[in-house]
Amino acid sequence: MSEQIYVGVDLGGTTIKVGICNQAGQLIQTYEGPTETDKGVDTVINNIEKYVRHIVEQSPYSWDQLAGVGAGVAGFTNVREGIIILAPNVGFRDVPIRSILEQKIGKPIKIDNDANVAALGEAWSGAGRGIDNCVCYTLGTGVGGGIIINGRIYQGFSGLAGELGHISVVPDLEAIQCGCGKMGCVETVSSATGIIRMAEDAVERGDRTSLSMVEHIAAKEVFDAAKAGDEVALRIVNRAAFYLGKSMAAVAAILNPEVFIIGGGVSKAGDILFNEVREVYAKLTPEPLQRGVSILPAELGNDAGIVGAAGLLLRS
Repeated sequence: MSEQIYVGVDLGGTTIKVGICNQAGQLIQTYEGPTETDKGVDTVINNIEKYVRHIVEQSPYSWDQLAGVGAGVAGFTNVREGIIILAPNVGFRDVPIRSILEQKIGKPIKIDNDANVAALGEAWSGAGRGIDNCVCYTLGTGVGGGIIINGRIYQGFSGLAGELGHISVVPDLEAIQCGCGKMGCVETVSSATGIIRMAEDAVERGDRTSLSMVEHIAAKEVFDAAKAGDEVALRIVNRAAFYLGKSMAAVAAILNPEVFIIGGGVSKAGDILFNEVREVYAKLTPEPLQRGVSILPAELGNDAGIVGAAGLLLRS
């Protein structure tokens, strides 16, 4: 029997990225094209089919070797029925994408949300390869998450497991309202948005910081200032790391993962973030739950989504 391949689709608001993976999770080839959300749902789905067919045609593999296609999308998904319930970035609401794509492509289709597929990508062939139990955080505009148990995505009863950004960790007196409507979520302090908000608040208060010279503060500038010894920036970074580590201690008590993987733009801060998170985790987690546990940066970067989407065919 000839080698089978798996295509992963990362469905974004601007771009659709597709990639071919082999059975070991190695990314062999990628292609991307415009999503064209302004032209409606049918056009977006037709584009997915077009790009999948294109990448296979341009590869050394035949269409018969394609075992199936997985797709990840930022939004709420009904994984069991293959329906995208709501994905504002691509203008989807209650779209039965699995059945539509299966008719168009003629291969098995699986879907999931972007955080879960990124977690699966890292678990399959990134920082968690060879590890059956790991938890992934994605620190970007918000805080996403994915839970891998026994090598497979843990969905929960309605497919919403892994919303790590909405663990409430900030005490009431310090808490602000999260975009989810609740108070004190990890996302309010450990996301890029949260870090920028804390920096802007410090500048507005008149705190002495080099950040007051920056016209439009980004998270990277806060980390750079902290690395340069700016005390205000360092305080913000330590606060973001503290609540991230605190949430991991809670997750460890429930799931006991072997590895925590941190990805997303904020993770590029490096040691100044990771060292503090590891210290907080050690401080707040019972010693037996620390044994053999690693907190690692993600490895796959922007490819995690397409690799994980391809992995849905094998590991979900």
